[in-house]
Amino acid sequence: VRDVSQGIAIEMVVDRSGSMGQEMDSDGSRVNRLDVVKKVFHEFASGNGSNLSGRPNDLIGMVSFARYAETACPLTLAHGALSGFIDNVTLVTRKSEDGTAIGDAIALAAARLQTAEETLAHQSGKDPDRFEIKSKIIILLTDGQNNAGARSPIEAAELAEKWGIKIYTIGVGENVQDSGGNNLFSRFFTRAGQGVDSDMLEKIAETTGGRFFMADDADALRNIYATIDKLETSEFESARYMDYREIFPPLVYAGLLLLVLEILLSCTVFRRLP
Repeated sequence: VRDVSQGIAIEMVVDRSGSMGQEMDSDGSRVNRLDVVKKVFHEFASGNGSNLSGRPNDLIGMVSFARYAETACPLTLAHGALSGFIDNVTLVTRKSEDGTAIGDAIALAAARLQTAEETLAHQSGKDPDRFEIKSKIIILLTDGQNNAGARSPIEAAELAEKWGIKIYTIGVGENVQDSGGNNLFSRFFTRAGQGVDSDMLEKIAETTGGRFFMADDADALRNIYATIDKLETSEFESARYMDYREIFPPLVYAGLLLLVLEILLSCTVFRRLP
């Protein structure tokens, strides 16, 4: 019996810059943005018994970033290990490491997804040509604007689009509608790193065929994940092979032996007279 599933490779790209330490509502409590993002991400992967059923047959990994991007969790089907990796993602503590390198983070996540087949084959010990991943997506969560890194967000999005990777962008917290406007206050607000650059996030999503969302609390984030769940469904294919082993021959031979014995006995000791 062999069950085969066709899943999706998902890279979560999570902002851990200092601004993610600001609080937002989470089920009636005030919790910092990063902890809310981590909690709801875990529900997205494992399910919450409500509007998120979990993604048990998908490859899931995580890239975290501030001034620098790094792989927080490799792509894996072993979702039981996700909690440990998620817990290790914390707010940046050094000023020299603070920043928002969205472009570099997208590029790193795209590179991980580009080799997702090899990663899956390594985990299962099978030929990578035997695996077909239905689609590859990045879910980017940030509360700021790109202000660090070697690659711009749009350049990274174009790279992802070239590799067939779709990006869903989620702005967490306040929204900056026009990060490049002529208004003096708007320009200062953006340079100060306050609020989400929605124009940039929307363009990233449009470039790759994804969608842009805004979330100001945990419930809004759950609803966004529920929408992504519906947009990115996994397909399941079951292939079952039954191996039959014939066990009747010994019974046939035993019956034949008894029949021969009956014939022999009927001609000797148990012979019948007319």
